[in-house]
Amino acid sequence: MPKGEGKVIAQNKKAHHDYFIEETYEAGLVLQGTEIKSIRNGRVNLKDSFAKVEKGEVFLHNMHISPYEQGNRYNHDPLRTRKLLLHRREINKLIGYTKEQGYTLVPLKLYIKNGFAKVELGVAKGKKKYDKREDMKRREAQREIERAFRERQKL
Repeated sequence: MPKGEGKVIAQNKKAHHDYFIEETYEAGLVLQGTEIKSIRNGRVNLKDSFAKVEKGEVFLHNMHISPYEQGNRYNHDPLRTRKLLLHRREINKLIGYTKEQGYTLVPLKLYIKNGFAKVELGVAKGKKKYDKREDMKRREAQREIERAFRERQKL
């Protein structure tokens, strides 16, 4: 199965709008108790989340996993920091990227693959306002071309 395939649970659509994605990595998640049940129910938000390399390990911050309804006292803190599982050489590459000015680690999507929760991490560089405007113009022009092509096909 290629990277990023599986049942997609949540996507960070804002990431492609705010960042240039240079490279992507697939990482496993260390979860507690009822977190996987909430993820399977689709109760996840990646909106403001980011990853950091701390002491040779990668951690995911601000990913919101809602408490499981039937979890009672076994529930977890929704915004807790979660460890990501990556190979050592991948972590070393990420350390190199994050040392450079302007690069950050952003989760792009969360999915279930072979029964395990996986996160697709992107090495991202922030876009300036004029880059965002340029992308919007390019998308709008592409829509116009497709619209004109469809009209021509009808005739």
